[in-house]
Amino acid sequence: MREAAFVKQNKEKWIAFEKAILNGASTSPDELADGYIQLTNDLAYAQTYYAESKTLLYLNSLASQAHQKIYKNKKESRNRIVEFWGYEFPLFFRQYHKTLLTAFLIFALATAIGSLSALNDASFVRLILGDAYVNLTLENIAKGEPTAIYKSGSEIGTFLGITINNIRVAFLAFAFGVITSIGTAYILFSNGVMLGAFITFFYTKGVFFEANRQIWLHGTIEISVIIIAGCAGLIMGNSILFPKTFSRRVSFMKGAKDGLKVVVSTIPFFIIAGFIEGFITRYADMPAWLAFLIIGGSLALIVFYYIIYPITINRLHGKQIP
Repeated sequence: MREAAFVKQNKEKWIAFEKAILNGASTSPDELADGYIQLTNDLAYAQTYYAESKTLLYLNSLASQAHQKIYKNKKESRNRIVEFWGYEFPLFFRQYHKTLLTAFLIFALATAIGSLSALNDASFVRLILGDAYVNLTLENIAKGEPTAIYKSGSEIGTFLGITINNIRVAFLAFAFGVITSIGTAYILFSNGVMLGAFITFFYTKGVFFEANRQIWLHGTIEISVIIIAGCAGLIMGNSILFPKTFSRRVSFMKGAKDGLKVVVSTIPFFIIAGFIEGFITRYADMPAWLAFLIIGGSLALIVFYYIIYPITINRLHGKQIP
């Protein structure tokens, strides 16, 4: 591309970014970061094809000023953590509700397939969950305690072990997005099949209600947040498949950053789920109303924070998401 054509193609974008940097225009941190990524991309191109040109000098100068503005002069709020979870993330996440729906539908379909497979093939559960787990659970069912496995181990040990494992699964669902959305879809699908087979196994043994009342104490948040982590992976994977107006590299960098922000938001919820499983789930003899209160409260928390609150806060700021 000739230098004149390159300048004409990108001139308006550079001027808009320069105004945002120099004149303090009302621009969000994410928009500034995206503009900076595009600018450095153009700078690299100019260094390759227009060495020692005025265009290269201009872009070098603008990139230097942008770096000073975004990174060196950046003042972090003392309440940065509260600001992130209470305002920044919900405002940001609304744009990805459709991606969250896609992750949910993949997981729901897989759960249905796992359930139907377990109903029609008794050996399927052993294939998915393993003989050792199935045999132990059958022994517990015979003793009248179908979910006695949740009582094993110390409370703190269970809490830490489960929390770390759940966070590992979440980051795995996100990381697989690096091989496009298909990688994350595979993680969602495999976990959904496992859940469907697991729940149906208790149904076939006649302890569906007793088992599920205990499983979903921690499972409500745990499963919900795995789906949300899957949403993070799809965001990154989709950025590779559908770069839109960005170059594929810039699109991937933006998708990876946005996806990481989503998966980081799940960590407190995995800690809550781990706490419930470590300290509460083991008490199977609690009143049914208390168990359903915890399950209902957990579901309400997830739905409010990831669906209702982002919609509400975006409306308050006058943002309409198609």
